Order: sequence, then C-alpha cells, then structure tokens
Amino acid sequence: MEIPIFTVDAFTNVPFKGNPAAICLLENELQDDLYQSIAAEMNLSETAFITKQKSMDFSSGARFGLRWFSPKSEVPLCGHATLASAAVLFYIKKNVNPVVVFETMSGELNVRQHEESLIMDFPLNKPKPQDHHEIKGLLKAAVGELPIQDVCYSPSTKKLMIRLADTCDRSELMSLKPEAETLLRNESTGKIKSLIITLKGTQTSQSGYDFYSRVFAPWVGVPEDPVTGSAHTVLAAYWSEKLEKKKMIAYQCSSRGGEVKLEIRDEGRLDIIGQAKIILQGTLQI
Repeated sequence: MEIPIFTVDAFTNVPFKGNPAAICLLENELQDDLYQSIAAEMNLSETAFITKQKSMDFSSGARFGLRWFSPKSEVPLCGHATLASAAVLFYIKKNVNPVVVFETMSGELNVRQHEESLIMDFPLNKPKPQDHHEIKGLLKAAVGELPIQDVCYSPSTKKLMIRLADTCDRSELMSLKPEAETLLRNESTGKIKSLIITLKGTQTSQSGYDFYSRVFAPWVGVPEDPVTGSAHTVLAAYWSEKLEKKKMIAYQCSSRGGEVKLEIRDEGRLDIIGQAKIILQGTLQI
C-alpha cells in the first residue's frame, strides 16, 4: 500500500515555525491500529487522515472524512491539522471548490481560502470557572509560584485553562518549563487532556496581540503543542468576554511560535484564520 503524505507547518508562512502536522491522503478507510501506528511513526503532535467520499477525487470533491491522531490516541478536534489538511487540498491538489467540508468527530468543519490565509469555521467552547483547591498540585506543577488570576475548565474539550495575573509578562510565560511527568502525576483522572496557560496582551506592546498562550498535553503524548487551533476555541470564548472584543489576534509563545487570528461570528461560531507552509511531500510504503 502506498499513501501520499505531507508535512505542513500550520499558523505560519515560514518553514520550521508554527505547528507541524503530517497529512495523509486516503482512498479508503484504514484499520484503526494502522492509523495509530502511522501517527506514532510520524511522532508529531497530530497526524491527520483525509478520506475521499462518493468517488470524488481530492481536486474536485467538496466533502471529505477527516480524523486526527496524536502519537498516543485519536483526538476529537485539532485545529492546526485541519488547517494543514485544507492547505494540502487547496495548494497541492488545487481543489476547485471555494469551501471544503470535513466530516469529523466534532461535526462538520468548513475551511475556505481568503487571500494568503485559510479560514476555519469552528465551534466555540466556553470554559467554566474551576475550583483552584481541587487541582492545587497541578497548578503548582504548571506555573510554579507565578500568580494566577483565573482557572477555567472546558468539559467538551477536556482542556484546563490557567490565566496568569496581569502583573506577569510574556517573558515569564515563555520561561515556564512544566515537566510532563509531574503534570501526569498530578492529574491522572482522565478529566484533563490539555493544559492552556494564557496571559493578557500588554497595552504598551507594539505587537498588537490581544493575548498570549502556551499549551501542554502530555496526556495525549504531546509535551508542548507549538500552536494549536482547538485551544483557541476555548481561549477565544474566554478572552472575547474579558476584552469585550469579537476580533482578536493571538500569539502562542512556544519555541516555534505562531500567530492566530480569531473572529467570533454573530451566530456564535468561531473563524480561526491562519497561514500554512507545506515543507515535505512523499509516500508511505506499507
């Protein structure tokens, strides 16, 4: 069996920045264990599998199946690998449709082109306040002694969000080095699959960013997720309320870095806007 495969850096237009995803184009569904084996072999935060539907090819079809796998497990939603999947269809396969629709575990996700960017139509996942005392060991493992302003939890995505106090700055967020084993030791219930640490953008900054974040997900085999779209479904819901803004620009402060533009639509859906750079293409021989 031969499977076309691509590596795409999402949320950037520069090679080796943003968040890399492996994208596989499938003529037919695979056995579940083979999906997982391929994702483990690629060893990126996510590997995505696009499947043709109703005998349409990748250039003319408008609807596709899409599944995402981390090195350890299938995940219900992944933003950067969705962006990367659309990039392969639009930029490599020259898909002729103005919008492609992915059928996923999280429902239908639409992606369209706009100038040099791709716009993903995603759900919003509003987080709920979380009692600090229930998870004080995990909070300590995540941010040490840095002051915390808010802790929220999104049950639909199993993401915990920690907002640092406004007295903290970007350099303190970037200097955090939570150990994967310590995070795992302090949370083993299965309730949390991803940890978001976020910080309000400063008024004096020239960057124009509304907020910053970092994301850690050792529970699914990803020590740090460089730039993640799905976390921004939680972050956008939180920060739009706090900042009273529907349009925001965010920056994820991993070593690779990445910019994410966000726009909450009137019907309560979220447009996640970013660029993508395809850096490798080849064939899996199985």
